[in-house]
Amino acid sequence: MPSGRTRLAVFVSGGGTGLQSIIDACTRGDLSAEVAWVVSSSSKAYGLKRAAGAEIESFVFRPKKYDTPDEAGKDLLQKLKERGVEYIALAGYLKLLPPEVVAAYPKRILNIHPGLLPEYGGQGMYGHHVHEAVLAAGEKVSGPTVHLVDEIYDHGKILEQVTIPVRENDTPETLAARVLVEEHKLYPAVIEKLITGKYEVNDD
Repeated sequence: MPSGRTRLAVFVSGGGTGLQSIIDACTRGDLSAEVAWVVSSSSKAYGLKRAAGAEIESFVFRPKKYDTPDEAGKDLLQKLKERGVEYIALAGYLKLLPPEVVAAYPKRILNIHPGLLPEYGGQGMYGHHVHEAVLAAGEKVSGPTVHLVDEIYDHGKILEQVTIPVRENDTPETLAARVLVEEHKLYPAVIEKLITGKYEVNDD
């Protein structure tokens, strides 16, 4: 990837399809960034294989391996700074970021959520849990939300949402598949807008 691009860290916990959509957008030139580092909460996450395939350095962040949460947060922040990371994108990352990291990257951390916030967010509301809740509530629409990250799950300022119709015969799996298609289009576009200053992010 060309040098001089915004350096982005992507955090994953699972398959890493969102990571792949970001890598692909960078390769196409749709996203004026480079994925400089991939961080995973699990050594088994397939997202790590995607990082290796793209020759991107990765790291498994396990706070329990440190003596204290404070030590874990400081080490992660130091590693981000050492790699010159300017923005962070959470792509299916299921853990809260350490407060040290959140404080060091104000308005520069994004998350994509598979439901329409604020109604379908919060701790425990991820993946199929979101789609099951949407169907159980009889909602007519659903879709992904991209928001800024703070120290509370799914709480930061909403930047963009996309709505898609919920079909009468939808299952959590079919709804998830259609939402995922929109996620992969929306997230790189929002990241690009944020790093190029297209959002008013200080008017909270």
